[in-house]
Amino acid sequence: MSVKSPCIELCKFDGKSGLCTGCLRTLKEAREWKKMTDHRRHQIVNDRSHREKKLTKL
Repeated sequence: MSVKSPCIELCKFDGKSGLCTGCLRTLKEAREWKKMTDHRRHQIVNDRSHREKKLTKL
């Protein structure tokens, strides 16, 4: 089963962390999402809480 994109169509990237404030992916990750393996997609999705903390610390 493929991993659904976490995109919520709120593409605004934080200048310090480089993360999208909507889906918490980097610009590179968002661009390459369709080409990624499901394993890599799961890693990104499962890292969400860590990314949220990184974004809120700034």
